[in-house]
Amino acid sequence: MKASPKSLLATLRGVRQERPALWLMRQAGRYLPEYRALRETKGGFLELCYDPEAAAEVTLQPIRRFGFDGAILFSDILVIPHALGQNLWFEAGEGPRLAPPLVDGALASLEAAPQRLEPVYATVARVAAALPPETTFLGFAGSPWTVATYMVAGAGSKDQAAARRLAYGDAPAFKAIVDAIVDVTVTYLSGQIENGVEAVQLFDSWAGSLSPAQFERWVIAPNAEIVRRLKALHPDTPVIGFPKGVGGKLPAYANETGVDGLGLDETVDPAWADAVLPPHLPVQGNLDPLALVAGGDALDVAIDRILAAFPGRPHIFNLGHGIVPDTPIAHVEHLIRRVRGG
Repeated sequence: MKASPKSLLATLRGVRQERPALWLMRQAGRYLPEYRALRETKGGFLELCYDPEAAAEVTLQPIRRFGFDGAILFSDILVIPHALGQNLWFEAGEGPRLAPPLVDGALASLEAAPQRLEPVYATVARVAAALPPETTFLGFAGSPWTVATYMVAGAGSKDQAAARRLAYGDAPAFKAIVDAIVDVTVTYLSGQIENGVEAVQLFDSWAGSLSPAQFERWVIAPNAEIVRRLKALHPDTPVIGFPKGVGGKLPAYANETGVDGLGLDETVDPAWADAVLPPHLPVQGNLDPLALVAGGDALDVAIDRILAAFPGRPHIFNLGHGIVPDTPIAHVEHLIRRVRGG
């Protein structure tokens, strides 16, 4: 049975569905042969993100194949530092690079380039015009802490040490970076909403690397500011927060940021989350992406445990993080059948 029309959007507005709405983080990407074929014709990843026709096609590919209840915009969290004036490129096999790195808090050296976001808005408009009426269109941005870790180090890192050191050693300089990210993120998400997205998600992939006090300052406070300002502009657009790896700090995030929905990563016990989170707050998640790769009984047990964990709470079924490239298509199809009761 397919979920009811706009079931994902209804869930984010607090209406529990008979069967949860379903989408997958990174559902548009390398596990799909049609994505790989298109990527070969377009060259680099960033070029693909900034090509509205191609990015719209990638966004729509998993909707055509699987009929997910949500379509997530195909883009990247690092378009924000690019718009702030950092140079951005992707090294093959190594990941993103940004220059100059802001290790000395050299934010003033950047020349803002907001026009770099215009192709993303064009992508949004194309997708919005092409989506089935029952599909909710999700936009997104990286949360300030996670984006700042890349901006400071000039690349990704396992422990976010460069950003953590700057935040401790020169908090005013680090706050200036975070404040700049907040400003452009509100503008960016507002632009997505104005061009057709119906809900947005804030990805904080590295939120789990911070101490409790630093978490309050660099995760909760800036995300709360984004939500507050975005709600002033678009009061009816739900915001999903996804602070990965924060464990016991989830209730504080849920209570203090004002998000409309909360993404749970795969390390969170869903029954615990249901017991400690604010009543009736919609949650999203949280199947381990590697359980989806494994398939079989392990996948079925994991699916059933999540489905049973939220007996009275609005729930969106999703992974606990992004789908991985070697995920078998057949396992995704099986997941959809199980969640939808087919």
